[in-house]
Amino acid sequence: MTKHKFVIDYSRPAAQGVFDGADFEKYLHDRIKVDNKAGQLGDKIKIARDSSNKITISANIPFSKRYLKYLTKKFLKKNTLRDWIRVVASSKDVYQLRFYNIA
Repeated sequence: MTKHKFVIDYSRPAAQGVFDGADFEKYLHDRIKVDNKAGQLGDKIKIARDSSNKITISANIPFSKRYLKYLTKKFLKKNTLRDWIRVVASSKDVYQLRFYNIA
């Protein structure tokens, strides 16, 4: 039984070659906290990365989408991509990483 399922779509930056999906997946795995402990997801949270440049997070504990946005922004900051890429909610449970529109 899955209570929450969220998707982070990083296809745009990945197509430009500036975003490493495997690195991001590992980052989420190490940083998401369960019972105030980071990196110990157990069977409560599953992180899956697929070939279409998406990461799916399935949680059967209360889990906030906002927390994923926070972690994504931290990852972008760590990799000095925060000035180029923004995190946009494209639907109720999907975040997309997009480039800022520089006019």
